Amino acid sequence: MSIKSAAAKIFAKRIFDKTQKWANNPVATQQKVFRNIIRQAKKTTFGNDHHFAHIKTFEDFAKKVPVRDYEALKPYIEKVVKGEENILWKGKPLYFAKTSGTTSGAKYIPLTKASMPFHIQAARDAILHYIHETGNADFVSGKMIFLQGSPELDEKNGIKLGRLSGIVAHFVPKYLQKNRMPSWETNCIEDWETKVDAIVEETFNENMTVISGIPSWVQMYFEKLKQKAGKPVGELFKNFNLFIYGGVNYEPYRAKFENLIGRKVDSIELFPASEGFFAYQDSQKEKGMLLLLNSGIFYEFIKSDEFYSENPRRYTIGEVELQVNYVLIISTNAGLWAYNIGDTVQFTTLKPYRVIVSGRIKHYISAFGEHVIGKEVECALKEAMEHTNIRVNEFTVAPQITPKEGLPYHEWFIEFENEPENFSAFAEAINEAMRRQNVYYDDLIVGKVLQNLVITKVPKNGFQEYMKSIGKLGGQNKIPRLSNDRKIADVLTCKNEI
Repeated sequence: MSIKSAAAKIFAKRIFDKTQKWANNPVATQQKVFRNIIRQAKKTTFGNDHHFAHIKTFEDFAKKVPVRDYEALKPYIEKVVKGEENILWKGKPLYFAKTSGTTSGAKYIPLTKASMPFHIQAARDAILHYIHETGNADFVSGKMIFLQGSPELDEKNGIKLGRLSGIVAHFVPKYLQKNRMPSWETNCIEDWETKVDAIVEETFNENMTVISGIPSWVQMYFEKLKQKAGKPVGELFKNFNLFIYGGVNYEPYRAKFENLIGRKVDSIELFPASEGFFAYQDSQKEKGMLLLLNSGIFYEFIKSDEFYSENPRRYTIGEVELQVNYVLIISTNAGLWAYNIGDTVQFTTLKPYRVIVSGRIKHYISAFGEHVIGKEVECALKEAMEHTNIRVNEFTVAPQITPKEGLPYHEWFIEFENEPENFSAFAEAINEAMRRQNVYYDDLIVGKVLQNLVITKVPKNGFQEYMKSIGKLGGQNKIPRLSNDRKIADVLTCKNEI
């Protein structure tokens, strides 16, 4: 065992013990966070407008501060972008994380001196929890890679801005600098396909032990490695044993990854976003990710099926239940207040509080009142693929309301690595799994409002071509699992017809 590995184990034990203290006192921890962020923002423009000086309890806060999305908070953010101080948080942000908005164009999410350290700490602690539980620390001596956006930053009114992953690249600890790949120059390449080719060349002969990134884009890297090496990634990188990912559910990709790697490797799931680092997988034995209650974020939860009602109840951490779909609402030390990030979560354990990301509140299908969510389609596909050789590269689902003949249906656009021998049987298996996942969908099938789902095969690299066509190839961009319209479906259909 190297000195670096031994030191990592000691540090991991210390961080694990520290985590247990707040994880075992969740309500008190969140109350402390709540009081702290309210106190620090009292004299901001937002704090004055919403009478923070008179807020003593969460009930006071809920009465004075409505739930907002980016569009509703935008008047305040625009002042921050113009360079004004003390608007949402004390002073000015350190950075803006620039993200793509569907209705608002570019979104500028503030990152402050108070919030930035937690983005770095959470990623570190996820790895340390893995080391503590498994005793595996040998990988810290090898090379590590994160497929991320460019670290080159722009500037707007004295505040630097860029993609979150590019901003985080500036904060890699010194003890990891020698292990980190790719090079700064390669990381700065903007064109994703060119960048992946460069990363392949740069890492091909290295001792890669940890690889991380969004699964769909890591898959492209693995495919190019396998093609160049003429053998599985796991044979090329013999000490590669840990995959770290976030952004999408890994399960639909797992079979394909194990085929590309040639063996199973451990994985750690993360739940990062520009708005905050919310959770990480703290155990290889338990389902879900540990919700980070001590990281400057105060959480609220609204039941998904009540979200669009006139005055939905806002729950705090001590009031949530298992297996209920909640919209995640946050207030943070970056100056986001009762902010709807758009993600939905379900709790898998309450001692400690662990969550899975179940989907997006805007990514669903409810053309007929079925309200199908991302978790349900992912689980149905996984169930249908079990005990088969079928492997899927990517997929998305949309409603077909006006078919040329017959009843409406859900259309599944799937790019296969290994196709089913019998498409009808595979579609039936997914359909039956969907009926078990969603009682409303089952009712619509039984009541002959919907016919069974239909699979439309997407050509090899079809989804990559789609993302490229809309300027979102690579980085942190990903295909929505569900759409309640046919904007994506119609493009994919046209491509299939050419």
